[in-house]
Amino acid sequence: MKRIEGKGAFAGIFAALLFAAVLVGACGVLLESALRAHAPVHRFAAADAIVTGPQNVTQRMKRLGDDPEKQSRPIAERARVPVAAAGPLRAVPGVRAVVADVSFPVLTSTGRAVTGHGWDSAALRPYELSEGRAPQRPDEVVLSRSAGVRPGAAVRLQVAGTPRSYRVTGVVPSGPAAAFFTTGTAMALNGHPGHADALAVLTDGKPDADALRKAAPGLTVATGSARGDAEDRAVASARPDIVEIAGSFGGLAVMTALVVVGGLVVLSVRERGREFALLRAVGATPWQVRGRLVRETARAAVPAGLAGGVLSLGAGAAMHAAMIRKGVLPDGFGLSLTPLPALAALAVTVLAATASALLASLRISRIRPVQALGESAAEPAGLPRWRVIAGVAFLVVGVNALGVSAVTTGPTASASLGGLVMALIVAVALLGPLLARAGERVLGRVAAALSPVAGRLARHAAVAASLRAGSIMTPVALAVAFAGVQLFAQSTVVHATAAQFADGNRADQVIVADGPGLPQGAADAARRVPGVTAATPVKRTAVVMAVKELGEKNLRSLGAQGVGADAAATMDPGVASGGLAALRGNTVALSRDVAGGLHVGSTTPLWLGDGTRVDARVVAVYDRGLGFGDVLLPHDLVAAHSSTPLDDHVLVRGNADLRSVTAAYLGARAVDRDAFGARLSDETRLQGFISYVVVGAIAGFIVIGLVTTLALATGARRREFALLRLVGATRRQVLRMLRLEALIVLGTGAATGSLIVAVVIPAFAIAVTGLPLPAVSPLTCAAILATVAGSGAAAVLLPARALLRRRTSPNIP
Repeated sequence: MKRIEGKGAFAGIFAALLFAAVLVGACGVLLESALRAHAPVHRFAAADAIVTGPQNVTQRMKRLGDDPEKQSRPIAERARVPVAAAGPLRAVPGVRAVVADVSFPVLTSTGRAVTGHGWDSAALRPYELSEGRAPQRPDEVVLSRSAGVRPGAAVRLQVAGTPRSYRVTGVVPSGPAAAFFTTGTAMALNGHPGHADALAVLTDGKPDADALRKAAPGLTVATGSARGDAEDRAVASARPDIVEIAGSFGGLAVMTALVVVGGLVVLSVRERGREFALLRAVGATPWQVRGRLVRETARAAVPAGLAGGVLSLGAGAAMHAAMIRKGVLPDGFGLSLTPLPALAALAVTVLAATASALLASLRISRIRPVQALGESAAEPAGLPRWRVIAGVAFLVVGVNALGVSAVTTGPTASASLGGLVMALIVAVALLGPLLARAGERVLGRVAAALSPVAGRLARHAAVAASLRAGSIMTPVALAVAFAGVQLFAQSTVVHATAAQFADGNRADQVIVADGPGLPQGAADAARRVPGVTAATPVKRTAVVMAVKELGEKNLRSLGAQGVGADAAATMDPGVASGGLAALRGNTVALSRDVAGGLHVGSTTPLWLGDGTRVDARVVAVYDRGLGFGDVLLPHDLVAAHSSTPLDDHVLVRGNADLRSVTAAYLGARAVDRDAFGARLSDETRLQGFISYVVVGAIAGFIVIGLVTTLALATGARRREFALLRLVGATRRQVLRMLRLEALIVLGTGAATGSLIVAVVIPAFAIAVTGLPLPAVSPLTCAAILATVAGSGAAAVLLPARALLRRRTSPNIP
């Protein structure tokens, strides 16, 4: 006999599993893309191998009670190589040429940024002159056709100082925008005589990578697609963070799928209790009952996993495209589409569904047939002991994770949020019936006050079916808690970053660049303007440092800034000990988030942007790490180990007229402190874009699971509705009862989720900012609650209306 609720359960479980597979597979696409990502090979297309300095920092980190662990982090800047290393490489059999390549940003008078090289590097793409000749003098240049100039024209180009005039001697076909100087001029403009950014090896056939490595000990030899990372460090630098984010959100998606799908399967099994009881009564063994349920679930899981896996490839590609479009990922961060994420989504979906079905069938398949028939008519009054113990255990785990978030800082606190919420939600799922009864005592009185008759019916239904109410309130609590914690954690970081920078910014004006950066002379020029008391050049970079987390040290990539000697006059990062005035030579100032056990006077090893190790002496520890970065270094130290000598901006103290400075440099302009603070806030929000995308996808899946669960639970109550109609209840009274029951159950779930948010977010705010002042938007709160309540109420009332339209039969099925 076909059962209506059986069809509904199949459709509901299929829909939930479909979206779960899409979500897991999309995260898998992002993860695989990050693992396989290499910058595209453009300029080095004709080179068979690229020799650079080491591209990663590798260190063995001690572990408590375990062997040291080898950890590696990519460097953010180019690691230069001595030009003299080209000699041994040329001696390798099969090598016909080695080109010393340099790259540096060039800004044209039209405001367009191009990349400067020596003319020898033109052979690496290869570029061929379409007009004119190669440069031969220091004031000559060859430009790409896209620059729109002809040979013989004069152009003004800005490299490391004020703009200079160059004569265009030739034009190369359109490609990546480039400017080619003589080799000597390019080496001088690059600012590192005797060193190249890379040595490009051209061979007569397939390069012998082992022989090249022997000829260049201590250097890195890249072949194939890895050549792109030597050309552009942006992709390699972004790869570890994207791997961590995709892996973290992928794991969170799997856990969410287990909770949502598991709840659906458990509810389906409970509503089909009479069917399984009859099977046991006619002689079916426990394993036959379990096998039937697992097979039925697998019949929904396999097609859902297959369809969801295929759709996940498109969803993952859409996520990747959105992040590229928003600038969260560098342009060269390629998309990898293979069957692996789809297969992983299929495997996770089928395993989650069958495991949930097996666990859900254990109790009803073990009990005696007579007992099973009795329990199918009325729910047991109490919870099994194992469920109470497990719920309390997960609650303890969640509280411990909350303690970790409160005592740790920075990335460690952020990373613990997802696991913390899921631990608390699992506790809610296990203890849901107890919470439902507690909610009925409070909200049931409200329902009774609103409508005495319908309210009493709603209270009775909520208490008599507390197991069902617990299953319903779990996805409600999950939706509210997950969306609230993730969104408000991100807004707290954005708000704290803006507030810390605003509180610590002593500059009256900021000189910024619309192009690749500001020449170092801009700060000196600003300092000479009457009325300016300080001008601090700021250069952003990234360093690698061992950071102490939960008693162990881990290698981390940290945002850093190189600041000028007068930094104390233009910025106040909240120095708790020491002072910025001592920031010179091999010294460092650290935020409290990463200082760990270090203090003023300590020495710590760190690796600069190009991988150079320095033993830096700590001269200051400060509190405003979000607003000013985790690491502050002397400006000259950062500039000497960066890919370009250009500064990011200049902080100026004084309200003097800076037009004479900005007019001297292409793309330079002065903005006030408020405009610069708004620009920083926009950058911070952009960095959290990937979190918003994945959070939106997971929250959407949770809401879909919530709607499916509620619709399934409501559809299975047709006997109850028919009985109410037979004893005299009108259709309007039944619907009023359902609205009040939804108020009780959905309100309890929303209150539970809100309580989780109210506990977690202040603890996170304390860890991030030191103050329990999270940035919580009332409009966002209202939107979350309205979405959950609205979708939940619709999922209850719409199926109920359809059922109540049917003609009531005295023979209740």
